[in-house]
Amino acid sequence: MLTTLLAPTLALALAPAPLERTTVQFPSEDGLEITADLYIGHDNPETPFLVLFHQANWSRGAYREIAPRLVELGFNCMAVDARSGGEVKKIANETHRRAVEEEMGTEYLDALPDLRAALRYARAEHAKGSVIAWGSSYSAALVLVVAAEHPELVDGVLAFSPGEYFTRSDKPKDWVASHAKRVTCPAFVTAARSEKEHLMPIYEALPEGTRTHYVPKTRGNHGSRALWKEFGDNAGYWKAASSFLATRFQGTG
Repeated sequence: MLTTLLAPTLALALAPAPLERTTVQFPSEDGLEITADLYIGHDNPETPFLVLFHQANWSRGAYREIAPRLVELGFNCMAVDARSGGEVKKIANETHRRAVEEEMGTEYLDALPDLRAALRYARAEHAKGSVIAWGSSYSAALVLVVAAEHPELVDGVLAFSPGEYFTRSDKPKDWVASHAKRVTCPAFVTAARSEKEHLMPIYEALPEGTRTHYVPKTRGNHGSRALWKEFGDNAGYWKAASSFLATRFQGTG
């Protein structure tokens, strides 16, 4: 059977539509216009939907290589410019540019309204099935916070290099871990090998039965760029992340 031949990757759509990348805009909670790239490769509205957030000083460009492969695995995706960002892969962060022009804050926590708005937009406009929040570095930590505070927005989490990045914003040193305790959806966390000591307190705070983690035996990389093909040990990250997605979300589309 075809599904057997495709295992263990997802086979949610046997004949996906040609991949499209469309740039869209929608308002954040405070009215700031957010820019995002849609990657829609499956016509079934029940296809699980990944909302992809970047690391500090970057943009939605971080996912130009990653998102098409996620579509091949059976997902639709949206890569979001959050206001705390910059440029990567020659793709400027348009949300950050607007925030600066409008003299709005661009620190890590200032991006929380953007994350929540993006998840609401995805659910309202593009996803009738599961909506999964994917974060990188500071946004990896924030998707765990959002999942704890707004479980109605998040059906799953993938967090690449989450950490306690918010003490400079007067948050407790265990602020992310304290939120992780309240996450009820399936959660996958990973990091570079050197980041293990920062990762494990957050992982161990997640409820048993919902949590999965991966730490490479090699050096690895910080954030979602660990999946980029230019890094020789990207395969381990891909295997771990795709296994989590297949186990938790296969057959939901």
